[in-house]
Amino acid sequence: MSHQRNRIGEVWVRAPARLHAGFVDLNGGLGRRFGSLGIAIDRPAIALRARPADRLTVSGPSAERVRRSIERLGREAGLPDAVAVTVEEAIPPHVGLGSGTQTDLAVAAALVCLEERGMAARDLARALERGARSGIGLAAFEQGGVLLDGGRGGLDAAPPVIARAPFPEEWRILLLLHRGGHGLHGAPEAEAFRRLPPFPPDAAAHLCRLMLMVALPALAEGDVDRFGQAIGELQRTVGDHFAPAQGGRFTSPMVADALAWLEAQGIAGVGQSSWGPTGFAIVGDARQAERLAGEMRTRWTGSPLEVMVCRGRNAGATVRNLSAEADVTPAMRRAAGE
Repeated sequence: MSHQRNRIGEVWVRAPARLHAGFVDLNGGLGRRFGSLGIAIDRPAIALRARPADRLTVSGPSAERVRRSIERLGREAGLPDAVAVTVEEAIPPHVGLGSGTQTDLAVAAALVCLEERGMAARDLARALERGARSGIGLAAFEQGGVLLDGGRGGLDAAPPVIARAPFPEEWRILLLLHRGGHGLHGAPEAEAFRRLPPFPPDAAAHLCRLMLMVALPALAEGDVDRFGQAIGELQRTVGDHFAPAQGGRFTSPMVADALAWLEAQGIAGVGQSSWGPTGFAIVGDARQAERLAGEMRTRWTGSPLEVMVCRGRNAGATVRNLSAEADVTPAMRRAAGE
């Protein structure tokens, strides 16, 4: 479809980052492997504007990453590459916040809306080879909230979401970013999975029970202490399993020190998102979170540690038709996964 025929002249997309709090079954003895717990957060995020153009131009942070995504979508899904894209915000790459999946899906949603096609986010994720181990990046884009997926089975599809709950409005997340640090990704990540020892089946059984009988009920009841204790235990178990590949329970010694300090302040729900080095802590109210963040900024002044106070995001990506100053139509929302 040529851009002259488009009724949507410019589209704006904003997709949230996500925390990957851990795998619940790395053993896979029952036929499904991985199973992930994740949380969509309000920032950082990928936000971009796209409009038809005579040729492909991309400006702003992560411009080259967005350009590669557009070119790949042209090859794999037949979406247009004659667009002008301005990236307003970007998720830092390779720090455990799902930047690749969220960027790919945000770009795909923009191009689908400009073309007014009815492609679902899951079809786009398959074309982009997203959701290979975890379904929470796709689910964060689709619906936000706290998400538990059922792991990889025999189908060539992203793992299904088996539980979803809103993140309490009064809770906050301290995000601990190690500026300049990076976690494993790409070929080294695949090699790390290959070299790790088998995960004990009794440990996998315990983690599954921990999520079903402790974490999710505590979340439903707004019990931040019990929820945090479950997340902390998940992190210790999985982090110790991955320690040979990432140099310890947590990738960044500095983030590890900061998380230990938070535990000493009584915060049980601490951990690392994916391969890190980004750490996180779940705090029961905004005032406490701001106080802790302020103390940490003072304690780690002059270091590469950056502390952000975030909210959970209980909705998926926002897709807006800027030409009409309105959200896209329901059909376009479905195409974008909302």
